[in-house]
Amino acid sequence: MSKNASQWNQHPKFPPSHFVDSRIYTDEQLFVEEREKIFNTCWIIACHESEIPNAYDYRTFFHPGGTSLIIVRGEDMKVRSFYNVCPHRGNTLLYDPVGNAKRITCIFHAWSFDSKGNCTDISREEQGFQKRFCKADAGLREVRAEVGFGGFVWVNTDDNACTLSEYLGDSLNMLHDNMSMPLEVFHYHKAVVDTNYKLWHDTNSEFYHDYMHYFNRVTGMLQPGYFDRKYTGYPNGHASVGSMEIKYDAYEGGKQRGVGWPALAPGGWILIDIFPGMTYNLRTSVLRMDTSIPLGPNKLLIEFRGLGLKSDTPEERAERIRDHNTIWGPFGRNLHEDLLGVHGQGRAMHPGSEPTWVLHGREENMTIHDEGGMRHFYAEWSRRMGRKSYDPYGERKTSAVA
Repeated sequence: MSKNASQWNQHPKFPPSHFVDSRIYTDEQLFVEEREKIFNTCWIIACHESEIPNAYDYRTFFHPGGTSLIIVRGEDMKVRSFYNVCPHRGNTLLYDPVGNAKRITCIFHAWSFDSKGNCTDISREEQGFQKRFCKADAGLREVRAEVGFGGFVWVNTDDNACTLSEYLGDSLNMLHDNMSMPLEVFHYHKAVVDTNYKLWHDTNSEFYHDYMHYFNRVTGMLQPGYFDRKYTGYPNGHASVGSMEIKYDAYEGGKQRGVGWPALAPGGWILIDIFPGMTYNLRTSVLRMDTSIPLGPNKLLIEFRGLGLKSDTPEERAERIRDHNTIWGPFGRNLHEDLLGVHGQGRAMHPGSEPTWVLHGREENMTIHDEGGMRHFYAEWSRRMGRKSYDPYGERKTSAVA
């Protein structure tokens, strides 16, 4: 039955925790606030330590808070992060996404800095500044960085934020034994999608959308235990979706995977979502890490990394790459469907159109098709934003309906 304008604007007959206002996906003001109150205060994965293995290796990172950072391994082999900006005139220092630089030199006035952020040279320093200003006054602005939980490099632009360990709490305990050996990135790609970052995180958080995947319906949904997986919510908005054994051989005529993963059962699958937009996705032989970097309220950059064990033999690595590329990578069986599923979701809710509601109302005792994971996410979103996700501007009459 179709709806008229007044019916369309009526909120669903659910508690407010079970739906959100569609403007949180499209509103420019809310996106600016999200950068300030969420992304600039949370710990974010910038890269993996294996991407900068040698002294002076660096990688630039566009932080979802809207700034460019440098991740660099120093001569002491410690990983540090700095704003990618010269303190003299604010020029960008490094333009290449990756490289090796014993000295980082600004192209404008040739001021140079070492891998610890110290200024090592100011062109015509004494002639221009005499004794009023010197190299010691011109270091790079450091950003908090920690390496951990699988060897990922985490950054936080808030000097007063809690430690990484406090931020993650117990959310990654399920993966503790699986992260016991050094890892290595063997695949990296990125996708730019016309969607909101929360919609992509939604896709990684709820598996009602498995009906979209023929491959997943065969290997997962038809297998014992699929519907018994339980959501577990953790402080700071993180959530896990339990674990189960995926029957890949159900699709491939009995073929078994040729290589496994430490402490993971054959065909095992563990998925953990980290607020506000990172996902550990460990399946059988490959760890896939998704990192969301919003470019706007309706534009999202997603970084995908495939990781294996650093100790892999050439044969084991080849098998992991094969698994990744045929199942979990960009040419696999379901990632492209996930991207198509979220592409343009926000278009039906463009600013200027009538705001509507997005449901997170499924309740199945917090099992895999329950949308409790996203309800948990939006509770944290509301706490950090100081706004109600179902009524962000406090203008709509929204009562709790059992």
